[in-house]
Amino acid sequence: MENSHHFQEVPNAKHNCLLFDVDDTLYPLSSGLSVQVAKNIEEYMLQKLGIEAAKVPELCYSLYKVYGTTMAGLRAIGYDFDYNDFHGFVHGRLEYDLLKPDPVLKGILQSLPIRKVVFTNADDGHAARVLHRLGLEDCFEKIISFDTLNSSNNVNPSDDKDGTESRPNFDFYEYICHPDSDMVLPKTPVVCKPFEDAFEKVFKIADIDPQRTLFFDDSIRNLLTAKHLGLHTVAVGTSVRATGVDHALESIHNIKEAFPELWEADEKHEIAKYKVAIETVA
Repeated sequence: MENSHHFQEVPNAKHNCLLFDVDDTLYPLSSGLSVQVAKNIEEYMLQKLGIEAAKVPELCYSLYKVYGTTMAGLRAIGYDFDYNDFHGFVHGRLEYDLLKPDPVLKGILQSLPIRKVVFTNADDGHAARVLHRLGLEDCFEKIISFDTLNSSNNVNPSDDKDGTESRPNFDFYEYICHPDSDMVLPKTPVVCKPFEDAFEKVFKIADIDPQRTLFFDDSIRNLLTAKHLGLHTVAVGTSVRATGVDHALESIHNIKEAFPELWEADEKHEIAKYKVAIETVA
């Protein structure tokens, strides 16, 4: 997909790139879509992985908190499943019509005279469908997703299996029941937020200077990692600025009020036009 974007490098500008999360950032948590995602993940754990029903909710939540995504956590503790099967099950049944076109946000993004990049833990298909429903598919230079970051990381560990009755090799439920034990948590093979390696890959892929980039996300943990790596951070969906985060916006629509300086390039310089490709899978 190719779209025209208007941006330019402004000498000595404080920020030359905006990096956006998608879910619960470009649209509000109140849409209900994230509730459906969580429900579908729990159903996948129950139906496809054979996890005991009584353990699923706490396991799902705790893996998410520790590993950034429940999928990353499941892979870390030894569950073997096809990533495309997981994404198809979790996102393929979502009611995307819960999301409505957002012409206000589209106008804001299109009026910004600097680069805009998406960085999401979701797969290409989900990101593309969300942006399409919001009417924002023409607003970003690049979409960096799960598929982008894990393209050479054994993306589908079990192409010949559907994951049914897969068994872990680490008892994570025992770990969360006894958090003070000396059990050592295994690492995940999945590259994703909030881990530093994911951000560093994004910097390289999109040629991003973290010192000159504003990062918008609803996850405080993601924002803290970003801040540690030099990004300027903006928590979206809250009016309370958490310790270690630079800014807080109750709504993504408040960008212009919070950062009027981002539009200064448009007022002082002629805007250059560039033709770029957005890498998405419908």
